[in-house]
Amino acid sequence: MTVVTGDTQEQVAPSAEPAHRTVVGVDGSPASVAALEWAADMAETTGATVVAVASWSWPRGFGQTLLIPADYDPAADARTVVREAVEVVRRDHPTVTFAGEVVEGRPGDVLVEASRGADLLAVGTRAHHELAGAVLGSVGEHCATRAHCPVLVVRATP
Repeated sequence: MTVVTGDTQEQVAPSAEPAHRTVVGVDGSPASVAALEWAADMAETTGATVVAVASWSWPRGFGQTLLIPADYDPAADARTVVREAVEVVRRDHPTVTFAGEVVEGRPGDVLVEASRGADLLAVGTRAHHELAGAVLGSVGEHCATRAHCPVLVVRATP
């Protein structure tokens, strides 16, 4: 696991006793930041580590040739999303321990795997109107039906 502290990251070996972990799906959206904020609020009470997880994948052309710049690095972009989201939330929660993980794969699958051994998985939802607010997004639904722990779906307030 990578622990993010200020501008530094360090690898940490797992401890012998199970740690309390809240996993949060982060994609840079206001809803994912709201989920991260909720998790940090709860971590202040429970002492859990908040693990911000982002996924990435290479674009697919499905039979078409894609022009991808030589310096395109989706993994680096995902690391930036995690770092920036954690920086925003850490300002109001300086005592919370945050970790960041960036994994190649589909968002729902990555989050379900990250939920193994977690106390909670939190994801945001992007409800743009009343009907959308009544249903989960595809990633939220995937996580709610497959995660290995309870799932909290957070809607960003306008």
